[in-house]
Amino acid sequence: MRALVGVLPRAAESDLRIADRGVGLVVGGRELEVRWVGEGNLGNVKAILSNQVSRPDILVARHFSPGARARMSEEDIGWVDETGAAEIAFGSVIISRSGTPPAPRDRPLRWTPAVLGVAEALLCGTKPTVAEMQKATGLSTGSSVNALRVLTDVGLLEADAARGRGSGRRVSNRDDLLDAYALEASAVPASLSLAVGAVWRDPLAGLVEVGRLWDQSAFRWAATGLAATAGMAPFVTTVSTTEVYVDSYTIVGLESAALDAGLRPIEGGRLTLKPFPTVATRQLAHQIDGLRVAPWPRVFVDLRKAGVRGEEAAEHLREVMHDG
Repeated sequence: MRALVGVLPRAAESDLRIADRGVGLVVGGRELEVRWVGEGNLGNVKAILSNQVSRPDILVARHFSPGARARMSEEDIGWVDETGAAEIAFGSVIISRSGTPPAPRDRPLRWTPAVLGVAEALLCGTKPTVAEMQKATGLSTGSSVNALRVLTDVGLLEADAARGRGSGRRVSNRDDLLDAYALEASAVPASLSLAVGAVWRDPLAGLVEVGRLWDQSAFRWAATGLAATAGMAPFVTTVSTTEVYVDSYTIVGLESAALDAGLRPIEGGRLTLKPFPTVATRQLAHQIDGLRVAPWPRVFVDLRKAGVRGEEAAEHLREVMHDG
């Protein structure tokens, strides 16, 4: 309500009230339905538009992503978020504001790399037990115990009893876990990256060939982003740039990884090398049709950072993995 009132013209006579599905807004005698959609990513918007019998006139969120804004524009839905940005048009009222970019979000200390890694493993189907987590992620007993406890404390894991037969944990809701994981993983500051030249006619085939060179030297790597979706959940017919996680954590290490594959650093190169974000991401990487790929939740996070097309690919990946 505050976000919406803040962008309305002062001259506009308006009345806000709580309605059955959200907030009712009356402006100039016209009643509009307003709905809150949470964080404001493309998935939030798609869920509202697909599940409601009556379409809302205006959506409100913390910060709408580019993909979410594009979808609302296609559907002729007005919107406003807590940054002050808005695009609303009805009757004689037209509002267009850019807003103020939100300040970088501090990641809660409880969401450590180990907690992120355990969340990745859970989304990939690993059972929420200490033994299974150690096996899947390579984390220590203490890290696994603590991570499972954190996810239980925040309500993403649940059990019928504190102890005994009914004490086994289970994921409360896969979508909630994915959204929470994606939010926290995205808040981690960007790590090192290195662009390298790759004159591949077919980027995916070229990446497979480079991967074979790394495999021969027992070097750990995994594709992410649109390249990784080729085998998981194909979304685009062509991939022009590729991103790869490698097992090096210094700029010198990234340069060495490139040289080992016969590639050289170059500004604006079509292949980007980055360190694995967590130990679990490295452990959970697997082969699909000759291409080693990062675990799908991590790919989901990386896709959402790649603009409108990336967000659409991320939601497609969510749907495919959940259906599977």
